[in-house]
Parts: sequence; C-alpha cells; structure tokens
Amino acid sequence: MNQFKTWIDEHFKGDPIIWAIVILLSLFSILVVYSATGSLAYKYAGGNTELYLFRHSALVFASLVVMWLAHKVPYRSYALYARLAMYLSMPLLLITYLFGSNINEANRWLTIPVINQAFQPSDLAKLALIAALAAMLAKRQNNIKDFKSTFLPIIIAIGLISGLIGLANMSTAILLLSTCLLIMFIGRVPMKYLVLVVMVGALGLTAAIFLGQRGDTFRSRIEDYTASFSDENKIPFQAEQSYIAIATGGVTGKGPGNSEQRNSLPHPYSDFIYAIIIEEYGMIGGVTVLFLYLALLYRGMRIVANSNKAFGGLLSAGLSFALVIQALINMAVAVGLGPITGLPLPLLSMGGTSLVFTGISLGIILSVSRGDHQDEMQTGSAMNRPKMKLA
Repeated sequence: MNQFKTWIDEHFKGDPIIWAIVILLSLFSILVVYSATGSLAYKYAGGNTELYLFRHSALVFASLVVMWLAHKVPYRSYALYARLAMYLSMPLLLITYLFGSNINEANRWLTIPVINQAFQPSDLAKLALIAALAAMLAKRQNNIKDFKSTFLPIIIAIGLISGLIGLANMSTAILLLSTCLLIMFIGRVPMKYLVLVVMVGALGLTAAIFLGQRGDTFRSRIEDYTASFSDENKIPFQAEQSYIAIATGGVTGKGPGNSEQRNSLPHPYSDFIYAIIIEEYGMIGGVTVLFLYLALLYRGMRIVANSNKAFGGLLSAGLSFALVIQALINMAVAVGLGPITGLPLPLLSMGGTSLVFTGISLGIILSVSRGDHQDEMQTGSAMNRPKMKLA
C-alpha cells in the first residue's frame, strides 16, 4: 500500500483535488455520452452504440494522458511555447475560415493531411492567447501602465485572434475576450485600458457579426431568446426540449440510460448534455456537476493565491476562468438563463480536439501547482514563501 502511494505521489504531482475532480468528471462523461448517443448510433452507425462508447472512452483516455504529459513540463516553459503557438494559430484561423470544412454553416474545422484528422484551430488559439497574455503581463509588471510597450502588443494580439475566431464562432470569441479581460484585471492593467479593450472588442465582434459566417445565426439566437420572455410559443425547439428534459428529471432523475429527450433533443451529447444529466440523475446530479466545476475554479484560484511567480498565477487564473466560465455558460443555456451558444461542456461533452485541449489546459494548471510546490520545498515552508504580487 505504501509503495502504491509512493508511486502515485511520484508520478501524479500537483493539486490532488484537481486530479480527483477531473477523473470523476471524465468517468461520468463516459456514462452520460454513452446514454446520449443512442439515436446518433442508430442514425449513423447502424445501431452500434458501442462504437461511440469506445471512441469517446479512447478520447477521454487520450485527454488524461495529454494532461499527465502537460503537467510534467515545467510551467515556465509554456511562456515560449505559447508565443510560438499564438503566431501559428493566426494563419491557421485564416486558412480555416477560407478553406476549412463547413459544418453548421461555418468553417471551423481544419483537416490534418497525413492522419486525416480534423481539429478546430480556435482551441489552439484560445489556449495559446491565454498563456501568451499571462507571459506578456508577467514580463511587464514593472511598467504595466506604459501604453506603447505593454498595452499595445496585448490589444493587437487579443484583437486579431478574437476577431479571427469570431468570423466563424462568435460565442467562443466572446468567451475568450471575457477571459482576457479577467486576466488583465488580475494583472493590474489600468481600468482605462480595460475599458478600451471592451470598446475595441465590441467593435471587432460587431464587424465579425456582419462580415462573418455566423452573423445571421448569432442575431437570430439573441432575438429568439429575448422574444421567448414575452411569448412562450417563440421558445426555440432546442431550448424547449431541454426544458422538458430538466422538468421531467425531478430531484433524483429517471436513472442512468433512461433519458427520453435524447431522441428529440438536438446535440444531447454535446451542447445540451447538461439537460440529459439532470433528466437521468435529477437535480442532485445537476447540482453535483455544478459543485465540481466551482470546486475546480476554487482550486485554480488557490493556486493563484499561493503562487510566488506572476506568470504562474496569471496562467492558472486564465485557464481556470476559461474552463469554468465555458461550463457555466453551457449549463446556463440548458436551463434557459442564456441564448443558445453551441459551446460544449468541458470534460463532459463528446468531442475530439476539444477534449485534448481541455486536458492540456488542466495539465498546465497542475504544472503550475507542481512547480510552486517544488519551489516551496527548495526555498522553505509556505509560511516563509512570498506570494504572487500583482497589486
């Protein structure tokens, strides 16, 4: 028993509660996705439900492996990797917009030629920008108020990547812009510059609405959501089916695999998987999932508070905010607290590259907690260790 514990401590470092939350959500994801893909299997796989079970299980396992690998890399190395990935993501986003695979009236997917595997460059761009922004802010803490040397490169990077993403994926662009604002706020960027980012972001996203591929869809979803408050007959079909699933779930749910709305709810395995969770596991299951995400955010913020390096703290904060805010938006859409967005539920929704990049993000967060723990062991106890100073 002691040897097993020693092996775990040696190979799985970092925050143990984050490890536990990720493993619990990953195992739960396999159960829920297997239940939610029944109609998909009969439509596209001749009723072979195990096909999606094994495929999703393999992707979940791959995301955990990637997370483990990412947490072994010293987090300071990600400052260099992030800048390179950010520069690479810009032409990839443009190529995807012009020549990518068109799914749901938007070019979001790019196929890798040799392995013939599609991925969304927006996942890479989002991760790269958050990490690069943390590195830029950490490097410029001593002259954070300088507009030309500090703020201008930051706003150019945010504007370019958010704008390119917004051309085909407005909800992801808004989420990324909001996350960047939170990182900048934590990084002591003056409020007048934050207001300027909001104004520039609003102009850029407005231009993306009119020039991009999903502008009409974005406007119609906002209009449908606002109209549903005054006329229940104008509730969108997806939202109506989600409400039915939630209402019939009750407190304890119908039980695993007993969902009825999975056969009529569009994308029950991704966009509306939270509705299936409540239908099958009830309000208890829904609240438990919400609690796990909030606990993940809390642990991420604990890493920020305990970090003795600005880059590590900002990096952990940005990635934690990005994951949990996306989860909260997905859950809010399912229960009718926001317009339909199409954002998946991190760690739970069925996906390909989104699961892998989620694993990388969590691995980096664990790397920060692991690196700071090693610094603590080398420099002294936590009582004597200086905290991250941003203010």
